[in-house]
Amino acid sequence: MQIFRHFPAAQTPQAIAIGNFDGMHLGHQALLRQLIAYTQTYKITPAVMTFEPHPREFFTPQNAPARLASMREKLEYFAECGVQHVYVQRFNQAFAGQSPAAFMQVLREQLNANVVMVGEDFCFGSRRAGSVQTLIEHGFNVIPLPEVQLQGERVSSTLVRDALAAGELLKAQALLGRPYSISGKVVHGAKLGRQLGFPTANVHMRHERPALTGVYAVKLNNLPAVANLGNRPTLEGIPKLKLEVHVFDFNGDLYGQHVHVQFFHKLRDEQKFAGLDALKAQIALDTAAAKSYFATDTHR
Repeated sequence: MQIFRHFPAAQTPQAIAIGNFDGMHLGHQALLRQLIAYTQTYKITPAVMTFEPHPREFFTPQNAPARLASMREKLEYFAECGVQHVYVQRFNQAFAGQSPAAFMQVLREQLNANVVMVGEDFCFGSRRAGSVQTLIEHGFNVIPLPEVQLQGERVSSTLVRDALAAGELLKAQALLGRPYSISGKVVHGAKLGRQLGFPTANVHMRHERPALTGVYAVKLNNLPAVANLGNRPTLEGIPKLKLEVHVFDFNGDLYGQHVHVQFFHKLRDEQKFAGLDALKAQIALDTAAAKSYFATDTHR
């Protein structure tokens, strides 16, 4: 898979799916399946255009939604699906202010977009003046994807965020078609967990606004574990967001590895304890609760 951060002239016709693809939920997956099926049938290149940062992070950074996936996570999923070209468009003032006509010119002349695949509510250009109908009126072969529903609700990134924020991980898993996960590189920390008897892998977070916080039963690279995601309120002077994962009965070295942490069950919210002894006692309880969760046949 080739990744472009500019728009080179395409050598062959492409079918291009356009969107934020935050979270890669069932709706996104349906769109990408349709993209790959179409390109295999008509022997053209499957491509994706996505945006960084999320448009709402650009327009209203204080009220932007929580990130469900980092760019690396999205790129990994595109590769798994069979996408050959990914165009990562920097969402800045110049791009936000261009006219619908200018955007369509890029699609036609630079990207050789034989087919454009978008959600039915897709809008583009300055003030969101362009729509699916605009593309059709200007001669594009547009394949809109009807909304995907699950149990009577429209599958969306917003619905996934709401489920995660409410601790409804099974609902989030159903909307995503897989457990919600965060990936990142294991970095060195203060090693306080080791001092407390619960060594942790500190996973570097690529964004500071996660869709969930608290203490969870998780799996790190498929190894059962317990994790804390938050600001560690018991430890004064450490406001930075941390994802710390204690893998049960593990003595290996994870430093420098890129790992995936899957979230299965929320144990509790973060809370501030009177001191390290109280914190250590609670970590022991959390560890026991997570082990009990994974001990059932359903979650092995």
